[in-house]
Amino acid sequence: MNYIIETQNLTKCYGEHAAVRDVSLHVPQGAIYGLLGRNGAGKTTVMKMLLGLARPTSGSILLFGRPVKGFPRDIYSRIGSSIEAPGFYPHMTAKENLTIFSRLTGKPDSSRIEQALDTVGLSSDSQKTFSQYSLGMKQRLALANALLKSPRLLILDEPANGLDPIGIAELRSLLKRLSEKEGRTILLSSHQLTEMEQLSDFTGVLHEGRLVEECSREELAQMEKKYIRLCVSAPDRALLFIRNTCSPDGPERILPDGIQPDGSIHLYGTGWNPAAINKKLLEAGFEVTELTRCAGSLEEHFKSITGGVGIA
Repeated sequence: MNYIIETQNLTKCYGEHAAVRDVSLHVPQGAIYGLLGRNGAGKTTVMKMLLGLARPTSGSILLFGRPVKGFPRDIYSRIGSSIEAPGFYPHMTAKENLTIFSRLTGKPDSSRIEQALDTVGLSSDSQKTFSQYSLGMKQRLALANALLKSPRLLILDEPANGLDPIGIAELRSLLKRLSEKEGRTILLSSHQLTEMEQLSDFTGVLHEGRLVEECSREELAQMEKKYIRLCVSAPDRALLFIRNTCSPDGPERILPDGIQPDGSIHLYGTGWNPAAINKKLLEAGFEVTELTRCAGSLEEHFKSITGGVGIA
């Protein structure tokens, strides 16, 4: 597979604190890759290192198949980005703001500015000042700025942050068009689980600075999302009993504390035998009130690989 972004053991330390640890990322050409994690998981730090805005403590970065050392302009000229909050002059129009930003990388191209505004649906509002824009329009202007160089790779930090459902749907449609119709590769970060599930071709999960999983949309649908929901008397003792007597040969996942907020137990994976579990529990004197095979949500899967930690 041809990777536009590839990192090996990427690490960033601030003093003794490791914000990012041994991250090996693989972003295929033409894909939308979602970097998913809680606030503070290390998503922005990874993106800053990819863009040359932060120097890695250790590890390596390949962009477009080439090792990145220093700040190679021929590589970064092919990348558009929006990191953290959009920073524009509030009393200037959208077009004036983009003109100023385009001067930073060369001579302003009015036709390219018009094209970028049209792509994100801001042509009719291009004469409004930035301060008059809604949050969704501000996010779209940041995307227009990222598109000014006609980049092959877009790196977008929380582009859906603060958007209402309509704004999120519009952003999703736009990013899919940029990927599917124009062949651009997109790396975006988010902590919005449902949105990433709908948008991303590939997902990487960051937790406490580590990449704990990479998978395709198809793999995500087939892998750990299937689980058994079990409601049983004395769930703490029942969980210990299941671990000791019913665990299948393959590695399976149980949320670390074992017990869900509603008192049920979730057994992740496909190797569990519900009939055998039910029989052994009953023989041991437990009362089983529910034993159901379920297809979990992305949130359930996220919890299963991050130690039961939620996103919010």
